[in-house]
Amino acid sequence: MLQGFMNLLSLCWKPFGHEKGNHGANGVLGGGGSSGGSKEGKDGLLWYRDIGKYGSGDFSMAVIQANQVLEDQSQIESGQYGTFVGIYDGHGGPETARYVCDHLFKHFRAIAAESQGVVTAETIQRAFRQTEEGFTTLVSESWSTRPNMATVGTCCLVGVIHQQTLFIANLGDSRVVLGKKVGNTGGIAALQLSTEHNANIAAIRQELKELHPNDPQIVVLKHGVWRVKGIIQVSRSIGDVYMKHARYNREPINGKFRLPEPMNLPILSANPTIISHDLQPNDSFLIFASDGLWEHLSNEKAVDIVHSHPRAGSAKRLVKAALQEAARKREMRYSDLRNIDKKVRRHFHDDITVIVLFFNHDLISRGVVQDPPVSIRSAVEHG
Repeated sequence: MLQGFMNLLSLCWKPFGHEKGNHGANGVLGGGGSSGGSKEGKDGLLWYRDIGKYGSGDFSMAVIQANQVLEDQSQIESGQYGTFVGIYDGHGGPETARYVCDHLFKHFRAIAAESQGVVTAETIQRAFRQTEEGFTTLVSESWSTRPNMATVGTCCLVGVIHQQTLFIANLGDSRVVLGKKVGNTGGIAALQLSTEHNANIAAIRQELKELHPNDPQIVVLKHGVWRVKGIIQVSRSIGDVYMKHARYNREPINGKFRLPEPMNLPILSANPTIISHDLQPNDSFLIFASDGLWEHLSNEKAVDIVHSHPRAGSAKRLVKAALQEAARKREMRYSDLRNIDKKVRRHFHDDITVIVLFFNHDLISRGVVQDPPVSIRSAVEHG
């Protein structure tokens, strides 16, 4: 019976890392599976790894599915060039998020290698650009057989720890929050490090209006939600090429995506906002999560949950707290929400991905390189 469960789990959840010497389906050598003492498993539509080790400390990871097909993808890569974390919240389908999970880190690694391992904001910028160009090429090649690929996209949140510097790059509305110790008080502060690109944020609407001064319909309020061209909430993404290149905004894509007027300028951007942060001894942990978590938990609540419980199971605990809040909003019991099947579940909450990174500042200050490297993907298997 246990073997049957493990076989089922292997179909649903790509292994967290691989033993040294083995290669995963994505061709990345990993070692996450050998970081002993970790617990991973499945609870209904929830997959999790309670605790594991990466180059600069411990991590916790969890994903809950709500859509018919999981549209979130995520990864942790830790080794020669530091630690790379990616959360890819897809929309319109899983294809772009899967493509980004397959290619963004590979581009990052190759670009870093060109500069003998030196990582800068430009390294990350180039990796995003090459990934966007690669996906656009894929859309072009698929146009005659799969034109709907032009309407699929993904938010993209990346964190890179290189030596004692943290870089955060973001497209869309996923979010990373830093848990920072407050002096010697035992308290913890929540500091949001990412900039979000969602038309419901006044500053983003203003940015769009300044970029498109001759388009009075660049943002439209529909059913209480601001949307770019009345269609999509995020203003930056990888993919969504129907909003970037006029040649894809035409039949045979679905009429709801086709604009009534010519597209003279790209409407969405794949240019990430990137910040750098020098890691300090009182920086305790990072919470990376797709917007499905932040719909239900404030930054402060999420940081408090992580801070006030053991490290093991942190990501799973955050997901469950969000689901409990989603159930409360619908005046239903959490136990009843847990029994709702995927697809129908999407009416109550989104796919949610959470990665919590805990810092070991002794490792960071010594510049320890992870050996063997860690390569972990929380992705449903796909060909």
